[in-house]
Amino acid sequence: MRTIHWVNFFSMIVAIVTGFYIAEPYYQSLIAEGAVDKYVMAWNRWGHFMVAIIFDVTSIVVVYLYFFSRFEKPYKKVLPTPTNIKEFFAVLINLLTLNRKKDFDSTHADSFNTVYFTIFHLLLAWMLLTGLQLYVHGLESGESSIGAWWPWMLHVATDWTIPISGWINGTASGDGHLSLDVRITHITLWWVYL
Repeated sequence: MRTIHWVNFFSMIVAIVTGFYIAEPYYQSLIAEGAVDKYVMAWNRWGHFMVAIIFDVTSIVVVYLYFFSRFEKPYKKVLPTPTNIKEFFAVLINLLTLNRKKDFDSTHADSFNTVYFTIFHLLLAWMLLTGLQLYVHGLESGESSIGAWWPWMLHVATDWTIPISGWINGTASGDGHLSLDVRITHITLWWVYL
């Protein structure tokens, strides 16, 4: 799990830098050639896409360990049992009082961190789906370098994010066209992460 933590940490740093550039380009290449030869946006999009894949793979590993770990069963800490609720608030109080009051066992995963990281990975899955929707929207021709099946598959997997993003943003256009709702949801969720 420690390896997954650090892989996610460095991937997040790359995703932040490249994501901010994709949203609002803030630097240029210092190469004297024309912009067409530098591919600055293309390299940023590629880096963003690669760390998204790394996030996805580590998330799949985390989900697997969440249910099938031989050491701990984190999903049991999410269940709202009286013991878990008591431990959740004990950890919350500990965090709010800057470690002055500790009424829980820290030798294992506690309820607060398990709930926190469960929400974190669910939001990461939403980031993945909205990011893929933004990506497939750029393939307007319906073709990609690996064939027409890839955009078709992405549309099937992510088109439902358009009306949900409209509902989240309060616009609920429902016209079937990609408005800025998916982009706004994607970027706003990233600010929630930070």
